[in-house]
Amino acid sequence: MDAAARIEASLADAVLCAEATGSPPRLAAALRHAVFPKGARIRPRLTLAVAAACGDDKPGLSSAAAAAIELLHCASLVHDDLPCFDDAGTRRGKPSVHKAFGEPLAVLAGDALIVLAFQTLSRAAPCAPERLGPCIAAIGDGVGVPFGIVAGQAWECEDRADLSDYQRQKTGALFAAACVAGAAAAAHPDPDGWRLLGDRLGEAYQVADDLRDAVEDAATLGKPVGRDKALGRPSAVLQLGLGGAMARLRELSEAAVAAIPDCHGQVALRALMLQEAQRLVPRKLAPAA
Repeated sequence: MDAAARIEASLADAVLCAEATGSPPRLAAALRHAVFPKGARIRPRLTLAVAAACGDDKPGLSSAAAAAIELLHCASLVHDDLPCFDDAGTRRGKPSVHKAFGEPLAVLAGDALIVLAFQTLSRAAPCAPERLGPCIAAIGDGVGVPFGIVAGQAWECEDRADLSDYQRQKTGALFAAACVAGAAAAAHPDPDGWRLLGDRLGEAYQVADDLRDAVEDAATLGKPVGRDKALGRPSAVLQLGLGGAMARLRELSEAAVAAIPDCHGQVALRALMLQEAQRLVPRKLAPAA
């Protein structure tokens, strides 16, 4: 089974558990709406790519870690779209969860997805119980405080935010968690050594997202555009300009590739990261890049 199929199967199993008989049906529907149809699945793909580079001898655990990462990402999108944050009416080309199911169920769905991520991990414990603790710690650090995606979102509530800190926490933290969890699931001797790859790749992804928000249209992205400027959010484009943001994207992409630790799958992973870096460039800016 290839990585994409493993991710979708693990997510389907997780959501199916939430749809057990007796569960509130509209909440279960909201969870499915948030997770499917799939987005790019960049973060769980990264988890499995790192696990593969490290040997991936316990695919049950690495698949669960990848699913947990994606469930947490979906939870963050549900909450991020709420009226109290971005007030986004669409996500992945369809109504956002609060538009489809109402704000109360959107809040509950986001909360439930967070818990479901760790439930999914716990069910994989028999695969390699001694590796579960490091996986949970890595993923928890990527989501919570002081430097996870919750902290990154909280910077939007402060009077002033450092752009790099904001982007590393709001986006980079979950990428870092994806890398560390993948290495931990495969019993790499130094899982934390993979953090820098995730930090750099995540920050690059956020810069690319800032560029897309500035130059793409809602039909292409499947979500509202121009929100950074409208809401006064920290943005690489607003701070550095289009040219400066493109240069920053190149710098971070190169740094991500250079940060891949020694492992038996290093060559294949470098090729994958270079391909991913090219994909990050918005289509409207690709000729200039």
